[in-house]
Amino acid sequence: MFGLGKPTGQEKAGGSGGFPNMACVGDFNVLSSSIPATKVELSVSCRNLLDRDTFSKSDPICVLYTQAIGNKEWREFGRTEVIDNTLNPDFVRKFIMDYFFEERENLRFDFYDVDSKSPNLSKHDFLGQMFCTLGEIVGSQGSRLEKSIVGIPGKKCGTVIVTAEELGCCRDSVLMQFCANKLDKKDFFGKSDPFLVFHRSNEDGSFTICHKTEVVKNTLNPVWQAFKISVRALCNGDYDRTIKVEVYDWDRDGSHDFIGEFTTSYRELSRGQSQFNVYEVINPKKKGKKKKYVNSGTVTLLSFLIETEVSFLDYIKGGTQINFTVAIDFTASNGNPSQPTSLHYMNPYQLNAYGMALKAVGEIIQDYDSDKMFPALGFGARLPPDGRVSHEFALNGNPQNPYCHGIDGVMEAYYRSLKSVQLYGPTNFAPVINHVARYAASVKDGSQYFVLLIITDGVISDMAQTKESIVNASKLPMSIIIVGVGPAEFDAMEELDGDVVRISSRGKFAERDIVQFVPFRDYIDRSGNHVLSMARLAKDVLAEIPEQFLSYMRVRGIKPSPAPPPYTPPIHVLQTQI
Repeated sequence: MFGLGKPTGQEKAGGSGGFPNMACVGDFNVLSSSIPATKVELSVSCRNLLDRDTFSKSDPICVLYTQAIGNKEWREFGRTEVIDNTLNPDFVRKFIMDYFFEERENLRFDFYDVDSKSPNLSKHDFLGQMFCTLGEIVGSQGSRLEKSIVGIPGKKCGTVIVTAEELGCCRDSVLMQFCANKLDKKDFFGKSDPFLVFHRSNEDGSFTICHKTEVVKNTLNPVWQAFKISVRALCNGDYDRTIKVEVYDWDRDGSHDFIGEFTTSYRELSRGQSQFNVYEVINPKKKGKKKKYVNSGTVTLLSFLIETEVSFLDYIKGGTQINFTVAIDFTASNGNPSQPTSLHYMNPYQLNAYGMALKAVGEIIQDYDSDKMFPALGFGARLPPDGRVSHEFALNGNPQNPYCHGIDGVMEAYYRSLKSVQLYGPTNFAPVINHVARYAASVKDGSQYFVLLIITDGVISDMAQTKESIVNASKLPMSIIIVGVGPAEFDAMEELDGDVVRISSRGKFAERDIVQFVPFRDYIDRSGNHVLSMARLAKDVLAEIPEQFLSYMRVRGIKPSPAPPPYTPPIHVLQTQI
């Protein structure tokens, strides 16, 4: 993934002379060499910055850093322009970043008061900094995060407001229809069999094919069916980029005859049906040979309709909360927690597999849950005082209120319950799935979505009941992640995953695929770099969540709520006494 801190908008004249166009390429990230789910544009504003200039106000600049996953090294991503003489800057230059729900992207915003034209930051006064994750910004109400600036002991450094906006061109599609008139006749016995081929131009002037219409047989005046294409595929989001359209006469042997071509652009096409969108089809060879050559027919745009695909971020921005619940396997097959061979062993120096999996997934999901209160459950243990076996008990010991504060609160409750319960059995999943399903069934309006993380060492005892629970839950706003720890065979889990064969129970198939299973052992980094291996684990188990989320919303016809209006700080009017 190349993060490109590409500035947009007009620069403020003056003040930024020593800072060339700072569009710098971030580090290539091995984990994210997939196509980004979407791009977001970050806008930065500050209020009440420190004043470092004696005779005037500070001249602030904002520098954004991103953190490499493996070595935690901070790298500069880009800089805004410098704004002269203000403690309340609204920076014009934006940061455009690739956004992946399933990754934790750590960000650091540093602020400086620029005193000279030098691009070297150590030559300028430091005004403080703010740390956050990209998920935190996106997951805040209205995708707008306000945080205190820190970094100068004993001083109030003001606040920073960062807003994330998903770039629209990433998800617009166009529905277009064309017809043609008086095309050249290419076939000896009948009329032509025309079809269109669309190409988008690349930065280097070459062309890439992006769409072919169907063939309309035996006519010089074809009307092609309407077709849908994403704006990204048509012009890569650049509205003025050339689009070349070729017209061919179809031949059975594949040697299609070239009738002619024309060029246009997204901007021209977006004018819709008009005199601007009637194109002469030109065959350059014929034009060169024949003086009286006019054209090889015309192609007319009949309709042009822009459709915006709603995205995962639209729902998050509109206030949909993601509720995270964790369920931990306390069956005896995990081994005695006081022994180092146990999967539940509490090593004072290192997290066990349960702790690692919980932290890896939880730290990403928590950014999308505003109250940061997570129900934490256990199953397969004997509980004090009477030793009864439970398959859904609260890790914090409070069945009325199983919520823990933050991922750290969940970890604490997990360690505490290991000391008080007795590992037992069997391994039943259905009770914890049904527990979350009861909550999910009570809010089906799209305002909440539930993610259940089950961490288990293995062989499931209630397969039939679990399948039934999953089939029933597939109608609800929920997804299930299963992480298998330890050396057991996890064949049954693969069946629950439903990627190959959709899961069914008593002849009823799941409405959608809601289970994602991964074996923890596939992510153990031989070099001992747990940070990188846990980032990979989180990426693989969370990557399917946005699509599972959208499939629920689509099936139910739930549209995202409008985002709350942007916040404007109140202006205090000073009342003067006369």
